[in-house]
Amino acid sequence: MAGELLEQAGAGWRSIERISVGLGPGTFTGLRVGIATARGLAQSLACELVGVSSSLALATAAAEPAGGDREGRVMAVIDARRGEVFAAAYREHGSQPLAELVAPRAVAPEQLVGVIALAEEQGAGGGEWLAVGDGAIRHRHELEELPLAIPPDSSSLHLIDAGTICELGLSERPVAAHEQPLPDYRRRPDAELALEAAAGRGDLAP
Repeated sequence: MAGELLEQAGAGWRSIERISVGLGPGTFTGLRVGIATARGLAQSLACELVGVSSSLALATAAAEPAGGDREGRVMAVIDARRGEVFAAAYREHGSQPLAELVAPRAVAPEQLVGVIALAEEQGAGGGEWLAVGDGAIRHRHELEELPLAIPPDSSSLHLIDAGTICELGLSERPVAAHEQPLPDYRRRPDAELALEAAAGRGDLAP
């Protein structure tokens, strides 16, 4: 897919100067595969590598269509499985980069009211909260009870846009070593929890 994209752009692999990759939060396997791919490509091409918050990319893409003079608040809501979402809150102020009010965290959908309250304590400003992401789609029923505006399920605002990750990566400082970008899990992997539970039950052989 990367090769096809370069071909469509009329560019070659050696024309790449920097690779930007989403660090999460998100699904464990997806993050591991994506970051490992970015590391491998950057190392083989000897180009720069930067990591970008997936929550910030999601919120930034949702804020941009509103125009340069918008004053509003954006909630990135990514499906975290286990009945939870990864939620992060941002404030948009004109054409300036989004300000992070609440860092990404794993919470139950009904706990988003607490995230909103915390964001407003940090100076969220006025305007309506816009909630975007696959978590907002999956838990729309619960979220519609909160003071949040959620675009239709078919809206592209719910998708993490690769172009936005690249744009944000332009202003980031590249890592010193290609192995430095790490997945932002925000909680322990399922496999680790399962092993711990099995050890507690004595299911693991010595």
